[in-house]
Amino acid sequence: MPELLAGKTALILGVANKWSLAYAIAQAFRREGAKLLLTYQGDRQKEAVTELGSELGAAAIFECDVTRDEDLAKLAETVRQHGRLDTLVHSIAFANREDLSRPFVETSRAGYLLAQDVSAYSLVSAARTVAPLMTEGGSVMTLTYLGATRVVTNYNVMGVAKAALEACVRYLSSDLGPSNIRVNAISAGPVKTVSARGVAGLSKMLETMPTRAPLRRNCTPEEVADTAVFLASDLGRGVTGNVLFVDAGYQVMGF
Repeated sequence: MPELLAGKTALILGVANKWSLAYAIAQAFRREGAKLLLTYQGDRQKEAVTELGSELGAAAIFECDVTRDEDLAKLAETVRQHGRLDTLVHSIAFANREDLSRPFVETSRAGYLLAQDVSAYSLVSAARTVAPLMTEGGSVMTLTYLGATRVVTNYNVMGVAKAALEACVRYLSSDLGPSNIRVNAISAGPVKTVSARGVAGLSKMLETMPTRAPLRRNCTPEEVADTAVFLASDLGRGVTGNVLFVDAGYQVMGF
């Protein structure tokens, strides 16, 4: 079978460990022949991401804190050295643990702004940074969750940030569409990642999904990754401004 991403270069933000969805996406992209560029945030992540990048055969690994404009400027220069960019995968989100554990109404101003900056605005800033490098069009994608449109216990400020993220997807798709750049989000069901374990009740979600979802099972990181391959490949050339659910169908169910 032909490699769906042969000849394409993908920049992936958020490969933190082997259990992250970003890592699964990177694996699938490599399988399909993409050239990988990875980033890490700060010295604390450098060693781990460098090791993961080596395993994935990444062409380059470099530092980028998406909350720092100077890092984004360096990102553009570094990526430009590798020629045309075809795909950006945005797999970054953060909220203070206390803002996830207490009622949303008690969210601090600082906590709210932090969650919005890292989890939503970073997609805007990253897309703006790399769009000029997508000289032959491209695909921008991010990861979201059902808590963007429904109240999910203990998701709180992150749910509001994901709602903003999904709105950013729609507006960016309109702005970047004339340059043949597509922007989409993948809404994955609960997956046992390190970041997801920060949301209290994850185990209960994983237990409930197989009893409620139409496919009667949980989704897998590999299924999310294959959807990302579709969006990055020419097969997804007509899809933009959308949220694609990869959750075994759970989002269609009512009470």
